[in-house]
Amino acid sequence: MKKPRIIIVDTDFNYVIPLQQKFIEEFFDQIDLEIITDTDYLETLFRTPQTVDILIISEELYNHSVLRHNISHTFIMSENVDEEQTVDLSLNRLRKYTSVKDIFNEIVAKSSDSLNLQSVSKQEPKIVLVYSACGGCGKTTLALGMCMCLHKNFKKVLYINASRINTFQHLLANPSPISGNDVYVSLSSPHRTIYQEIKHVIRKEEFQYLPPFKAPLMALDIPYSVYENIAVSAKKSQEFDFIIIDADTVYDEDKTRLMNVADRVMIVTDQTEHAVFSTNILVSNINGINGEKYTFVCNKFDSKRDNALISPMMDIKFSINEYVNYIDRYDQLDLQDLATDSGIQKMAFLVV
Repeated sequence: MKKPRIIIVDTDFNYVIPLQQKFIEEFFDQIDLEIITDTDYLETLFRTPQTVDILIISEELYNHSVLRHNISHTFIMSENVDEEQTVDLSLNRLRKYTSVKDIFNEIVAKSSDSLNLQSVSKQEPKIVLVYSACGGCGKTTLALGMCMCLHKNFKKVLYINASRINTFQHLLANPSPISGNDVYVSLSSPHRTIYQEIKHVIRKEEFQYLPPFKAPLMALDIPYSVYENIAVSAKKSQEFDFIIIDADTVYDEDKTRLMNVADRVMIVTDQTEHAVFSTNILVSNINGINGEKYTFVCNKFDSKRDNALISPMMDIKFSINEYVNYIDRYDQLDLQDLATDSGIQKMAFLVV
């Protein structure tokens, strides 16, 4: 099979070399990688028709003549990127001077079809736990939006709403609960192969998800550990790239176990004093929470409102990795709308 052709174009050696090295480390001899730092050579090359799978080019060297060529994915590296960026999978603008890892992950995620990743050694599925120390931060909205973003970038996603009583279904086209009594019998005694027993009830609305239960866990005599067992057995099935667990805010032994089995934990807060105080308390009670496994997201960010995250009165014990700006009419948006938000897109790329 022909190797994907990737061209990186930039006159800045200090920028090109780290990105080149990242592609070599991850793909080695599985791609044809070309580096162009000479503008005269660039002009000469594109005088003849070119077929390129991925073109990564600095903004000052890009012009619309590139559109005449057969290029599957073009990434324009800009010093400034409009926050209202498009999710167009063929033409993308990326902020140039962010981390090489983030840039590389976004390029790979958005061009996985051209990279023919199914023939590359498959990465292990990841369990991502989305959690908040207090309610009202928009955790479920972000989790569902992230699932849609990952799906749009060719990832197979399973969403699990790990709440003691499910209320997420109002955001879905089919809000009906699981009806089969045999399924509830299996769920009441979960084990490490439970996913195989209940996979026939998994639904799909773009990404796949565990449908809501017809009553609270307590009323159904289902232990909270059912969510951990479903996630772990779904991971073992190798059917998904990501299993997103959207957990309720209760912090207990069950939540600790979910954090332990998760490959990434995304802690959602907002800029209110209550949310920041609650997140501080959480951080104080979890060892290693400032390690690479944990990511902190500030949702509903509004630069015009008081921000407890920068208040001198608050002793902040964590650092925000990503801000998601306040979105008007959250409840009136569908999943497609959420997937176009730049903050939620960045949140999704953090886990890739």
